[in-house]
Amino acid sequence: MNIVLIGIIIYIVFQLLVGFIVSRSIHTENDYLLAGRKLGYILATFSIFATWFGAESCIGTAGAAYENGLAGVTADPFGYGVCLILMGLFFAIPLWKMKITTIADFFRIRFSARTEQLTALLMIPTSLLWAAAQIRAFGQVLAASSELSVTITVTIAAAVVITYTYSGGMWADAITDIVQGVILVAGLLILFVFVVGDLGSFSRFIDFIPAEKLSFVSSSGWSGPNTLHFMEAWTIPICGSIIAQELVSRVISSKSPTVARRSSLIAAALYLLVGLIPLTMGLVGSNLVPGLEHPEQVLPLMAQRHLSSFMYVLFAGAIVSAILSTVDSTLLAASGLLFHNVVFPLSRRLDESAKVRFERLGVVLLGLFAYIIALYAEGVYNLVKDASSFGSAGIFVVFVLGMYTKFGTARNALAALLTGAAVWLISHYGFAFSYSYLLALSASLLAYVLMFFAPFPAQTELSSPDQA
Repeated sequence: MNIVLIGIIIYIVFQLLVGFIVSRSIHTENDYLLAGRKLGYILATFSIFATWFGAESCIGTAGAAYENGLAGVTADPFGYGVCLILMGLFFAIPLWKMKITTIADFFRIRFSARTEQLTALLMIPTSLLWAAAQIRAFGQVLAASSELSVTITVTIAAAVVITYTYSGGMWADAITDIVQGVILVAGLLILFVFVVGDLGSFSRFIDFIPAEKLSFVSSSGWSGPNTLHFMEAWTIPICGSIIAQELVSRVISSKSPTVARRSSLIAAALYLLVGLIPLTMGLVGSNLVPGLEHPEQVLPLMAQRHLSSFMYVLFAGAIVSAILSTVDSTLLAASGLLFHNVVFPLSRRLDESAKVRFERLGVVLLGLFAYIIALYAEGVYNLVKDASSFGSAGIFVVFVLGMYTKFGTARNALAALLTGAAVWLISHYGFAFSYSYLLALSASLLAYVLMFFAPFPAQTELSSPDQA
């Protein structure tokens, strides 16, 4: 057994121990999903950062920069960094003050119970796709560090993640996110320092970046298609992620609105700074290791070339940290949306311990679904891209208009949600349209506005009578 695999196994055992220890302090749904709303600056900041910094932020960003330069890396770290900034500036405090449990609760309070349930059902597949992407990436790391097949390692990865998320909930996530965040930053910094040292100086390191890769626009300039492509690339991570339950749950788990806002902004700064490391490694790697058939291999290959065995263990730990810190959050988010917003409203007699048991069961069942998706998916990149896009266009439009205007009722919201999801699915999968997310955003906004002028009266609204 090699030293890298031993290090990964030790790290996995630590995760499981934290989950089992923390499980003893969980008694209510609030404890399990929101850590009792007690996260301070350190826990909240590192939890937001580590959750957002997944496999695609390391491997995917480096590969995209290697292949297409800055024009290929709008999402990571820039798009997701902007998303965190917007959350801190405009949404963290209002969401925290509402004392909601999930983002779908907002749609019930502002619109109707039917809107809440539809929102939750649209968001659950997103979380499952994110979880599947991280489980598959974790399995690939284990496979690269052992002689096991990807099928076996993906199975091991799923079992580990499901087990400790089942046990510890948000408390386990937040505590392990600190360790994961520190290891992640340390591993990437070590790689950066060693590569710069081997090249002789930082200025020589910069000289290895091809000048043509330092533009956010492709070589053909601001033509119509290029402008639309640029807008599509930026709107998916920003609009598609600002309403993600994985992010919202950490904001509302903070112990005060001030902590919620400042932690989001600090996490955004940390995300952007750390995210520059895999980005620059990809840019430099296009000269150091040219001609790679699979660009996403550039970061691991550079680590193998420039790090000792012990340092490579730390780097592998950084990648595993990035993966685990994301996948546990997605499973918890999906379970919370399913049971808190869809199942529990059907039965109002459940006590807190019963709710926790059901939500833990949800983690297991949804984790198994994510595992099946991970086994048969073509790759991590496509899973992540679809996860950010599926159903989120309509949710974003309704969320922003509902938060900051009094315009629109449940029928406006339902029309926008259904239109956004339908337009994206048809245009993306049916016609392979290159700008399907922009189209879905526009269609959602149009549906929301036009429904205001619909001929039928407001009392025929498609909403549940028990809206909050």
